[in-house]
Amino acid sequence: MAVAERAKRSAQRKRKPKELAVINEACTGCSGSPICITECPVENCMYEVQNPYAPAFNVVLVDELLCIGCKKCVSKGPMDTFLEGCPWDAIDMLPLSDYEKKYGEMPY
Repeated sequence: MAVAERAKRSAQRKRKPKELAVINEACTGCSGSPICITECPVENCMYEVQNPYAPAFNVVLVDELLCIGCKKCVSKGPMDTFLEGCPWDAIDMLPLSDYEKKYGEMPY
């Protein structure tokens, strides 16, 4: 991990997000061109990894410490079109309280 990124992760956030993006098992990686990654305004918040169940394909993951809950990953499409969410319904926006109940308290 780069030094600048490590510093971002350890810095206290100005405020907590109300919601966090969570990728579910429906993610297909959009054949190597996931629009959610390009629309996310936070650098390195969303990233691709190899799908453990289908190694020829990638899936998207979200760094929950970087996610600001802006919902652009589920609402903005190519050429500034608006979507009704991820084409595969692979991104769930969870309220922070629900996220923390399920995955543990966030270090904000």
